[in-house]
Amino acid sequence: MTNQQVLAVCRSNWEYRGIDDGSVREMLDELSAHLEDAVAAGRTPQDVVGDDIKRFAASWARARTSFPRRLLRTAAMVCFVIGSLLLATCLVRWTTERVVSVGDIVFWAAIAAVTVTWELRRGSLGLGRSLAVALVAGLGAVLLSEWLVGDGALFTLPLWVAPALLLPGLPYAIADARGRKSR
Repeated sequence: MTNQQVLAVCRSNWEYRGIDDGSVREMLDELSAHLEDAVAAGRTPQDVVGDDIKRFAASWARARTSFPRRLLRTAAMVCFVIGSLLLATCLVRWTTERVVSVGDIVFWAAIAAVTVTWELRRGSLGLGRSLAVALVAGLGAVLLSEWLVGDGALFTLPLWVAPALLLPGLPYAIADARGRKSR
């Protein structure tokens, strides 16, 4: 693959991700300089960007995304995961309301803390990893809270809360699914 092909793939990836034109030009100039230095040193473009150019472009785009935008995406995805879990429990129990206990609050707080920390430090978890975090971090927190506090009902949530929590994260979940599909 030539330098121009690498730059074209990165440009299309960054434009698709909504990075502003000025930042795209700056990133392309920087990448072009790295690629030219590599060619001068006798290396190939793959030595600079690796075997998966789309993954390289995506990781660079995440690193360039502003903190408020990453925070907004992370909050929306946390709501999406919590809404998914709430909807799943209502569907499994075949009920229109969910009784919330201390263990539930601790479970959701553990999921939110781990997910937010991970996404702000490392980038996107994706839906599958978010659910894995829910099982690993949340389950331990629930067991500990039930052992320390017990399992008393705090309040009841109607079924409509689940879709309301799903809505903010839906565009991000769709974009993640499309990104995985195109890889």
